Amino acid sequence: MPRAAGSRRCAGGRGSLSGSDSGGWGTVSFLVPIAAFAAVGGVLTHRRQENRIGWLLLVIGLLFAVVAGCSSISRWALETDALPTSLGEWISVGSSAWVPGLGLIGTELALRLPNGELLSPRWTNYSRLCVALIALALAAMAVQPGRVEDIAGTSNPLGVSGAEPLGAVFLLVILSFLGATASLVLRYRRAGRHDRAQLRWVAFGGVVFLAIYLVTLAVPAALGLQEHSVPGVLITSLSQVGFAALPVAIGYAILRHQLYDIDAVINRTLVYGALTAILAAAYLGSVLVLQLLLRPLTEDSNLAIAGSTLAVAALFGPARARIQATVDRRFFRRKYNAARTLEAFASRLRDEVDLGALNAELGAVVRETLQPAHVSLWLRAPGEPR
Repeated sequence: MPRAAGSRRCAGGRGSLSGSDSGGWGTVSFLVPIAAFAAVGGVLTHRRQENRIGWLLLVIGLLFAVVAGCSSISRWALETDALPTSLGEWISVGSSAWVPGLGLIGTELALRLPNGELLSPRWTNYSRLCVALIALALAAMAVQPGRVEDIAGTSNPLGVSGAEPLGAVFLLVILSFLGATASLVLRYRRAGRHDRAQLRWVAFGGVVFLAIYLVTLAVPAALGLQEHSVPGVLITSLSQVGFAALPVAIGYAILRHQLYDIDAVINRTLVYGALTAILAAAYLGSVLVLQLLLRPLTEDSNLAIAGSTLAVAALFGPARARIQATVDRRFFRRKYNAARTLEAFASRLRDEVDLGALNAELGAVVRETLQPAHVSLWLRAPGEPR
């Protein structure tokens, strides 16, 4: 988990909230989610003043801004000796603000989405418990001993010798996320159609961020990249930029009355995400194979690159159609079955001459594909005006 003051990480891994481990690029990339939280929170408080979600997003954005500012200023002061060392160390204490920032996202934000209120009064005590745990974890992380911003010759001015075990208190905050998530699931099950659509959008934003973070967490380890190398810094920056997906999804879900069908968004995400991965793998594989095959004939790799590009371009259409069918069949079975039913009905329609049988079959197809409350069919009598 996070170490000493000024070297604080939100998850104890690569993705540094403060960006202190990634230099300027890390700080700049973290400005994107800070701006997203602040902007979405500001718009929500202006247009939905009764909804506490806007205020929560503003507070979270402010806390993360304090983290980035204190960490950057402290590192600059300690590395350049522009300020006294003791002052630079004290400035870094503010970077502990990532604890309440992350804690509020996992607890209060989840407990109050999408209308800003708790699911029921019974959740009030749990909300208070979460706030108390966040405050306790903040105090525990602030007194961790060690170097500031991982700079030699510095020490946390609030550090207490032997306080390392207190860092485990933050695990209790992480565990409290489970209760908040359970509240969100219960709210979804009891919600109406519009509230469910809102919560699906929020969940989509959270999944996008989580997917980006997990992928960027695994890639450096798989490729053996160093954290401070240029590719490592770029990947860390990407994971921090992906954090902005959560406030953006929340803002869209709350502000839009007519929400775009989330199922269509998920469908397209799965299709084009898989398509991109497959085409990238096919391109890299074909370049390597063609280079091996053409090496006896020519040392120029441009021919292999050109051939691979043409092959991938020809593969795009068939691959997209195949992936689309697979995604519909595996994850959107209702849409897949409806399309198959309509195709079968269209083929039978060419040979059907009995009006009564056509009426019954048309009604059955409509009920199976659209599932309406009732079906009625009116036919115009011969000779009647249209």
